[in-house]
Amino acid sequence: MKTLVGGVAAYELLRLMQKGSKPTLRPPGARDEDEFLALCSRCGKCNQACPYDSIQMASVDFGLGLGTPYITARDNPCWLCEDFPCVNACPTEALSGIKVRSDVKMGVAVINKDACIAYKGLRCEVCYRECPLIDEAITLQYSLRPGDNIHALFAPVINPEKCVGCGICEHKCVVSDPVAIKVTPRGAGELL
Repeated sequence: MKTLVGGVAAYELLRLMQKGSKPTLRPPGARDEDEFLALCSRCGKCNQACPYDSIQMASVDFGLGLGTPYITARDNPCWLCEDFPCVNACPTEALSGIKVRSDVKMGVAVINKDACIAYKGLRCEVCYRECPLIDEAITLQYSLRPGDNIHALFAPVINPEKCVGCGICEHKCVVSDPVAIKVTPRGAGELL
């Protein structure tokens, strides 16, 4: 009977862990998710090294990712430190290979044009101005407002080849519920 109870408990734990696995915004230099989960020792050194407290450690809700580092861009994005202390602190190379900002591949920002006030004709360049890769990852597209030959739209456009997924644009976005720009974690597909 003890073996059955232990087996049921182990099965339930594994089921909960698998259920919670979901696309997650990982710190700079994170390997592909399966390799990252295998390499990450859950030591928390990247969390301790982050000068902005951007890196959090996952709870049981993250399933197999329990104890691994993640970032919630809307709350506190990756500020793309010049020297990447989180990557340098990683003892297992779960975070590695980052020398310059353009090496980072955390995800890609996606604009919800229905929520973005710039697409509605209001002047807002917050995501564009706050982007550390201004005029590369986010550019402004100028066009006349539909049905208006006088006023222009200054609409943000994401270049997915240049966007590193740091989440600063999402954090700074003035629109909420829903946010007008959101980072899709690498390998997650489009969220908006």
